[in-house]
Amino acid sequence: MTTTAPQPGTRDSSQRLLDSAAALSYDPTTEVDWDTPLDPDHFGLNPEWSTLYGTDLWEEMTHAQRVTLTRHEVASIMSTGIWFEMILQQMVLRDQYCSDYAEPDFQFALTEIADECRHSIMFARACSTMGIGAYFPRRASIALGRGFKSLAAAEVAYGGILVAEEVLDVMQRDWMRGEQVLPIVRTTSRIHVVEESRHMKFARQEMRERIEGASPRRRRLSALVIAIAAQQIVSNMVNEGVYAAAGLDPQRAVAAARANEHHHTLMRSSCAHLMEFLDELGLLTRPALRIYQRVSMV
Repeated sequence: MTTTAPQPGTRDSSQRLLDSAAALSYDPTTEVDWDTPLDPDHFGLNPEWSTLYGTDLWEEMTHAQRVTLTRHEVASIMSTGIWFEMILQQMVLRDQYCSDYAEPDFQFALTEIADECRHSIMFARACSTMGIGAYFPRRASIALGRGFKSLAAAEVAYGGILVAEEVLDVMQRDWMRGEQVLPIVRTTSRIHVVEESRHMKFARQEMRERIEGASPRRRRLSALVIAIAAQQIVSNMVNEGVYAAAGLDPQRAVAAARANEHHHTLMRSSCAHLMEFLDELGLLTRPALRIYQRVSMV
């Protein structure tokens, strides 16, 4: 990545984010109640966010199957979050390499990395507490992720970061209020929402700064790469293995999930603000839109 000296407005914004982090941050080891036994009737996420909610297959499932499915779905989403947080940390650290250490921009970037480390551990521990092992992205996506974390620069890197954070943010705002949702999921969602709100502001200010004055050709290329990154993130959020874990026929369940218009509508609504922002920066081109449509982001 090529770094640029932060502008006065960016410097002030980064200082406000630093102040916010100092005033409102959480330690998951003490904030989350890790020891209370899990209520067997509590879901892993609000049922409405399940990939099968609203389908004929959902109506056929027992309550126990629905609970198991949603717990595995949230564990898969958390696992995908860990995967991308590891990519994010490397991109931000590379971006800030040999930047001015006295600048708030540099200091908040490292604060964000520290937050992401805690979040990854928090998600990993939540999955372990639910008794669910790690879910991993597809092999091709893992390979693409290696390339993305090593090569993505400027607005492309921060665009990928923003996509991952925005999509998860809308989901978790709903889960943290869900009375039927496991307390550990509600609490970890609340922590993530509060701290990621700062990260999203930082990513947006970095994108605005990096894209300023960019040529139309660069905007088109950046738009395409960000869209491909978004496709990889969203398409890996729910691993197909979650259906077998709930005792379902995987082939039928995958087909039902892919055709589930209720879930597609939720995804589109969760991405509305993100799409508006990308459009504002000239990063919502026709080729990019086609990619977003494939994963129901628009």
